[in-house]
Amino acid sequence: MQDALADAGYPSRVLVACSGGPDSMALAAVAAYFARRGHVDGHPVSVAGVVVDHQLQPGSAEVAAKAAAALRELGLSSVEVRTVEVASTGFGPEAAARDARHAALNAAADDLGCEAILLGHTLDDQAEQVLLGLARGSGTRSLAGMRPARGRLLRPFLGLRRAETLEICAVEELEPWHDPTNSDPSFARSRTRVEVMPVLEEKLGPGVAESLARTAAILQQDADFLEDLASETYLSLVQKTSDGAWLPEDAVRDLPPALRFRVIAKAAADVGGQQPGYGRLQAAEALLRRKGSAGPVELPGHVSVYRLSLSDLEQERATADASPGAGTPDGVPREATRCGKLVFRHHKSSQQ
Repeated sequence: MQDALADAGYPSRVLVACSGGPDSMALAAVAAYFARRGHVDGHPVSVAGVVVDHQLQPGSAEVAAKAAAALRELGLSSVEVRTVEVASTGFGPEAAARDARHAALNAAADDLGCEAILLGHTLDDQAEQVLLGLARGSGTRSLAGMRPARGRLLRPFLGLRRAETLEICAVEELEPWHDPTNSDPSFARSRTRVEVMPVLEEKLGPGVAESLARTAAILQQDADFLEDLASETYLSLVQKTSDGAWLPEDAVRDLPPALRFRVIAKAAADVGGQQPGYGRLQAAEALLRRKGSAGPVELPGHVSVYRLSLSDLEQERATADASPGAGTPDGVPREATRCGKLVFRHHKSSQQ
């Protein structure tokens, strides 16, 4: 905890996110220790707490109220319960609950004047995250797992095992709530925790969780480097239009695959889409190898991407030249369109 707050620049007020489970209760207990001292390495600190009630289980309000009472007993100041509605997002119930929870945490941090939000994820959570990413065939970003710090979200316990948080709760005489969904086989994460990880530890020997977490730490460095490089490359290539954006196909085609796919994904996100899966990215990237105009390929978040060939651009240019005014139909200088282009456009759904 001390290292995490030091790395974050010693925030003077922090918010503990607590579900009432062992991990977050242990986190609250350790944070409360620094709150009672009133400082971290001589830097003043105060600690608030928030419990998010997702209303997904019977009795969730009682669980939330009990957790909030425990936080007040630990000495945290300004403890709140925030009730949220978990709306379907199309990415599964776990993702929908996470989105609702993070929105509530950020709102609580704003209202309580907190510069950092503490989350109780452990090394075991990190190992499960990496394993699920491997099973789903995810890319580097997913396999890099959760970050120790992301914005004002801090995860001080990523180096601790789940058993250690249980020990902290026992020493502090806390009675954490044990979420029944953590052992519910209908959830992939629960199956990984209860069924898969124990088998791996048995068959491969101890230390599997630590190895998976170490893999995430290594991949975080690689993912950060590629992300920064892709962002620079995208900004150097993208041309914005009134209804979307486009990329010069020759320049995109010449990129190394690791950058090419990331640049295409960034273009989709930039016009209002969501992160495409690998299959959709492959379909969009394949447009670069087509002859003539091609597409559209539909990407998540109501984004269409298509290839506009040079011959079509020449025809558009001739039409533009026939009318008074400047350049091409997209308002792009002629010299910028000496090759075909990959066009990204966002279109509203019927529900929107």
